[in-house]
Amino acid sequence: MSEEEERDFEERDFEEQLRDLLSEDAYAIRPSPVPYPQIRRQGVVERRRRVAVAGAVLVTLAAVPVGAFAVGGGGTGTADTATTPTASASATPTPTPSPTPSGPAGPATAGQLRDGITLEQAADGLDKCLAWDRDRVAHGGIASTDLGKADEYRIILALNSTGDSNSPGDGMFVVAVKEKPKETRLICNIKDGEASGLNTGVGSDRQPDSPPVLADINGNKLYQQSFMDKGHWKLPFSWGFIGTVEPTVAKVTVSYGGADREAVLDHGWFVASGTLTEQVTRNPHIKGYDQGGKLIYDSDEDTTYQQVQ
Repeated sequence: MSEEEERDFEERDFEEQLRDLLSEDAYAIRPSPVPYPQIRRQGVVERRRRVAVAGAVLVTLAAVPVGAFAVGGGGTGTADTATTPTASASATPTPTPSPTPSGPAGPATAGQLRDGITLEQAADGLDKCLAWDRDRVAHGGIASTDLGKADEYRIILALNSTGDSNSPGDGMFVVAVKEKPKETRLICNIKDGEASGLNTGVGSDRQPDSPPVLADINGNKLYQQSFMDKGHWKLPFSWGFIGTVEPTVAKVTVSYGGADREAVLDHGWFVASGTLTEQVTRNPHIKGYDQGGKLIYDSDEDTTYQQVQ
């Protein structure tokens, strides 16, 4: 073999060794483990928040002026002297009939329609919010999903809404849910007989590692006034609180403003309400119990639940 041929051979041999080494390194190197459960859980929250802020179905209740709803945390309190009907979770709820054959179904108990609001008024408010959303989409608004018709929903809560410095004017909140074709929850605000804002959650908040009692991610719209008015809420203030429960949950209690409420369990949702007479600083305290009366959920022990407003 000539000297030149020997050089070529050595160069080819070196290249082959280098390729082998690089190939071995490619298989040997592994990325750091990804905290998938935390990322998935945070992703769900952020997805819902993006829908609430930027998706066209959602308009802020408190952080944007008229025609909008805001996304934010919660708030708890000091005193609640008003009494509201409560229902035992062990009792079989009987939904209130629809106001018309084509209207939405009513809640499990009459107490879920607060402040003198009738089912007919709540149904009319829901229909106006859905019409407002359809009109918005027709005029170029972005639609993340088709919200459907009023008769596909079940109203689980209706109560007075209190205006604040960010969104002045009192009105009415209507909360409605449906299971098909996709789980949907609407918080509709009506002022002066017209739709003023719509907060929508499409798809379940629940994940495999969710607790048995799960507060609605945007439910604070119902028990808070604007953060801009912190320390200066208009009182008395009619509040509501909603969330979902697993089948193992037989009873849910909610403490807010120094008063305790037993929530109504309504087809997989818990619904609580009351009236604040003093400014609050903390979120509602939630407890869940099984059929035997054993405590199976306490929001004070839930690291994912925001305790302070």
